[in-house]
Amino acid sequence: MSIQTKLKGLEMLADLDGAGRKSCPLCPEEKFKACYSHKLRRHLQNLHWKVYVELQGQRMCICHLPCRNLKPSLSGDQVSGRHVAHYHCVVCSVTIARKTDMISHLKRHINKGETEASYSGSSDVPFEEPAPSDQAYEIMKELGTNVQLLPNHTTPQKSDTYFNRKMKNNRQLVFCSLAVLTEERNPLECLDAFGATGIMGLQWAKHLRNAIKVTITDISDTCVKMIKENCKLNHIRVDGCPRGPRVPDSEVEGVPIATVEVAKMDANVIMHLRAFDYIHLDPYGTAVNYLDAAFRNVRNLGIISVTSTDTSSLYAKSPNVTLRHYGCHIVRTEYYREVAARMVVATVARAAGRCNKGIEVLLAVALEHFVLVVVRVLRGPTQADESAKKLRKLVHCQWCEERLFLKQGNMVDDTLPCNCHGSLPGKTTVQLGPLWSGPLFNTGFLRRMLSAAVQHSMDDIQPLVKTLICESDCTTLKSFVHGPSALTNQVECGVVIKTQQSGEESSPADQSGKRKTGEESGSAVKKLKSDMSLEHPPFYYSIHRHSIRGMNMPKLNKFLQYLTEAGFRVSRTHFDPTGVRTDATLLKFKSVLTKYSVPTYTNATATQKNVSTETTT
Repeated sequence: MSIQTKLKGLEMLADLDGAGRKSCPLCPEEKFKACYSHKLRRHLQNLHWKVYVELQGQRMCICHLPCRNLKPSLSGDQVSGRHVAHYHCVVCSVTIARKTDMISHLKRHINKGETEASYSGSSDVPFEEPAPSDQAYEIMKELGTNVQLLPNHTTPQKSDTYFNRKMKNNRQLVFCSLAVLTEERNPLECLDAFGATGIMGLQWAKHLRNAIKVTITDISDTCVKMIKENCKLNHIRVDGCPRGPRVPDSEVEGVPIATVEVAKMDANVIMHLRAFDYIHLDPYGTAVNYLDAAFRNVRNLGIISVTSTDTSSLYAKSPNVTLRHYGCHIVRTEYYREVAARMVVATVARAAGRCNKGIEVLLAVALEHFVLVVVRVLRGPTQADESAKKLRKLVHCQWCEERLFLKQGNMVDDTLPCNCHGSLPGKTTVQLGPLWSGPLFNTGFLRRMLSAAVQHSMDDIQPLVKTLICESDCTTLKSFVHGPSALTNQVECGVVIKTQQSGEESSPADQSGKRKTGEESGSAVKKLKSDMSLEHPPFYYSIHRHSIRGMNMPKLNKFLQYLTEAGFRVSRTHFDPTGVRTDATLLKFKSVLTKYSVPTYTNATATQKNVSTETTT
């Protein structure tokens, strides 16, 4: 009630138009006794409205009601009534006593991007009926899917139905990877292991319809109830819930467009009990506790996507937590985001190896808030051994930040191409890892993801996917063709990718969408091994990190052109906007950068010469 947009809203709460004595809606009876309208109007204006705090048109007035928990004093009595005054935050459900503290609290919300009001009832009219379950809901729409959000959905410590608006790109990348898998075979059995609001699974079911069978699980009763309500909101039928009643079709408005299974179950339990083609793991923090169960029953050539949000341990801010969760030793480097991505892939590969399975990395993205890894599962001990061979230690020079994956039988100081270990006293290198040394991207898979993003009008992630395609090819060319003409026949790990061009020429046995087996599958794996020479080079160099003092370095696009003319493979990288992925060593990288850099004093000297000539003339 204390959050209004105009003073008239408070007056309507007190019903000042009526006759007789009225009580203040924001003060208890013992603090402010009932009075006539003219006196109550002055009280509302001078006490409550005059000291409001504003955020995007919503004014938070001071409240004197006993809705703030009071702490007892040393003598055991409650604090005096003058400390009861407080503000209600329009973004979350917290109450704050002082105005300055409330302003600082709102600034933190603004810095985090949480500026939208969560109170759906913050209006100029009083509440006639309370919201269901004493909660005020907010309706949010993303990718054509509506979900209900609680007022404290942005604080995971206070809400089970946690929802992060900044993870929109993550949800769209996962959706595109699932859409690509539906082109290979359908129907698919998909699992959203951590439903929360159910936004991920509902988007899958609403856009892919009959091509998939979606299962959404969560361990919280509040989340399961919220997911079922969101299913009704999107005209999706809830089916096969083992611990809850089935929602009949008559309760859903209109004809249901899809069917979703909602279950209250732990993620490890359902992954041990059932087999899935696609599994998405997005817990709050690290996902290492669920990898063994995910690889337990995942089907051959299926896909597992893992989202890790524990950026403090991934980005070397908490190295002891990194060692405990991932079993890796890392330090803060200029390429720390790619180290985080390779560390997560290495953890996934070890979990797959314990189940006698290998992996093929399709996508590895590390942005500010999360690390997303999408891998294809390859069943068999041979594939597991091939994946295990790609787990290597990384040798890193702490002076020049040159890096190289360590091979068996090499001395540490003789491995790096730099001469820091000979020109500087003491030890200069450190071993990091073990990390994943193989490729982080699959070009064919990324191109089909781009086609899926264009098909479903995902304009936000199209530039990111285009950058990933250039990075996977290690090229600066940006020639992208959308639609069926961009897809060609290709074989990935024994799977024949059907397109409109290959559908007419394929045999009746291939048109069933089944994967090839036997000699054809083995030839496909050999084909993948023959393409190892075309892998993108590991790691990248930041052009600002290695710039020369007193020199103006060239523009990044020009510098990429200079490296290409020097005979190296180069590309931009999504890990760092100033990074350059190249197969050149750091010494050659610096030599090209020095060659095309211009001293900063030349401009000043030229201007001085021009000024002197003008004065003499």
